[in-house]
Amino acid sequence: MSEKNETLILFFASIIPIGLVLGGLWFVFGKGGSISQPTTQQLNSSNKCDVTNLPEGTFNYGGSTTWATIRRDVDPVLQQKCPKFVLRYLDPPSGKPGSGTGIKMLIDNQLAFSQSSRSFKPEENQAAQQKGFSLKEIPIAIDGIAIAVNHNLNIPGLTVAQIKDIYTGKITNWQQVGGVNLPITPLTRPKEAGGTVEFFIENVLEKESFGKNVQYIGTTTEALRKVDANPGSIYYASAPEVVPQCTVKSLPIGRTNTKFIPPYKEPQVSRSECPAKLNQLNAEMFRSGEYPITRNLFVIVKQNNQIDQQAGEAYANWLLTPQGQQLLEKTGFVRIK
Repeated sequence: MSEKNETLILFFASIIPIGLVLGGLWFVFGKGGSISQPTTQQLNSSNKCDVTNLPEGTFNYGGSTTWATIRRDVDPVLQQKCPKFVLRYLDPPSGKPGSGTGIKMLIDNQLAFSQSSRSFKPEENQAAQQKGFSLKEIPIAIDGIAIAVNHNLNIPGLTVAQIKDIYTGKITNWQQVGGVNLPITPLTRPKEAGGTVEFFIENVLEKESFGKNVQYIGTTTEALRKVDANPGSIYYASAPEVVPQCTVKSLPIGRTNTKFIPPYKEPQVSRSECPAKLNQLNAEMFRSGEYPITRNLFVIVKQNNQIDQQAGEAYANWLLTPQGQQLLEKTGFVRIK
C-alpha cells in the first residue's frame, strides 16, 4: 500500500470518532448549545394529582362561615392539583350559611360533605341515622375565639367567667371589670348564624341564654365596625377574623384573673403601626390549650360507604398532609399536626 493511501486511511480513522462525539453532543445539548427544556406535557405529568383515594367528579360542599378563607385560599390549590375533583360550594336553600345549616344539608343529601366549626350534635347524628347513615367528624385545624373591644378601652383582660356574665346580663358596666364608668354593649350574631355562636353558648355561656342587653348583628364585618364606633362595645368571633384587624383590639383572656393569655403574639401591634404591621395569632398558646377558648375545625362526612364518604375523607386527609397544614396555617388557623 502506498504511503499516500495509508495517510488517507489514518486521517479518516481519526476523524470518524470525533464526528460521532460531536454529533452526540449536538443531539444532547441541541443546536443552541443549551440543555433542552422539558415539554408542557412533561411539566403537567410532574404536577399530577397524587392525593390518595381522591375520586373524580363534582362534589357539593358548604357550611361554616369560619371556613370562608379556606374555601378562598386553600381549596383552589387542591382544584389546580387535581382538576378532575371538582368542588362546588352551595349556600343553604333558606337561611344563612353556617355549621348547623351545612350539617342539615349534608343529612338531607344536598352536600357530599360539610365544613364545620363545631362537633355535630347527638340529635344531628340521630337524624342522619334515620336516613340510613351516620356522621363522622375529622378534625383538621385549631381555631380560637377572640374578644374584640374598642381601642380606647383600657383593661388588662377578661376571665371566661366575666365574658359569660357580660353576655348573660350580669355585668353591664366596664367599671365592674376594672375599666371606666361606661355601659357595656355586647354584640353577637344570632344563634342561627352558625357554629361559632353555638360553640360560644355551649362552652362560654354554659348553655345560658343571652341577656336582654345583647344586640344582634348580621355579620362579623358589621359588628367590628360597631365596636370601632362605640367605645363600650364587645364582640367575639373566630380569632383569624379579629386578631389581625386594625380597627379593633383583641383582649387577653384567662381562666382566672391572675393569668391572662393574649390571642396575639406579643408585643401587641398598636393601631398606629397597622396595617404596615399586623398582629399574628398566638399559635403556641392555642395549640397547647393555655389560651382558654379554643376549638377544632371539622370536615363532617357521611358514613355510607359511597363516593360521598370517599370524597369527604380524601379531602380531609389532604388537609392533614404537610402541604394542607401549611396552607391552613397561612389562612390564620393553627396546625393540628
